[in-house]
Amino acid sequence: MPMRREQLKQLTRQLHVLTDFHFQQRYAHDALTNLACEGGADVIQFRQKHGSIRMIFQACRDARIACEQHDALFIVNDRLDLALAVNADGIHVGQTDLPASVVRAVLGPDRIMGVTATTVAQAVNAEQDGADYIGFGPVFATSSKDNPDSVKGLQGLRQAAEAVGIPVIAIAGMTPDRAASAIGHGAHGVAVMSAVTNATDPREATRRFREALERA
Repeated sequence: MPMRREQLKQLTRQLHVLTDFHFQQRYAHDALTNLACEGGADVIQFRQKHGSIRMIFQACRDARIACEQHDALFIVNDRLDLALAVNADGIHVGQTDLPASVVRAVLGPDRIMGVTATTVAQAVNAEQDGADYIGFGPVFATSSKDNPDSVKGLQGLRQAAEAVGIPVIAIAGMTPDRAASAIGHGAHGVAVMSAVTNATDPREATRRFREALERA
């Protein structure tokens, strides 16, 4: 699947929305994908921590199909097997998942790999291991993780962005106003979950982020 050049071009996309069925059960992953993309998301990251592998695979496949209909990138969180099984555009891994160098070796050069970093050193190492972008944070406090790392703030975000030569996506605690501030401190884009998935109107919530990023 020789798509490397085209995918790297698409990394200029700024608004990553994570779908989830743990913190809310109103919308399935594919429904959230449709709503977020209609609101302006250009990257969807499938995140499902619980459930049987068969159920997760089916949800992931449905979200992948929905993503294709909107010409958005589809990234799978954590699960290399799922990313390959549904022919995702790429994968996003954290510091406690498979090492980035191993993921890159299995994934090959033609798919996107994002890596979460909570320190500048981790960001630099991830780039060396083949990451295409860094998800850096938590920039602000978040309730989306049981044991979040210490808040890095906007200055920490700036330091990470200046330390690497690949896009840095700001993560955790994002609001439209904070998203604009993150761009002003060196982030290429932002990743959001609860602010969209738990919103009364996920489409409208995504649209507000889109507008904030465009103004920034």
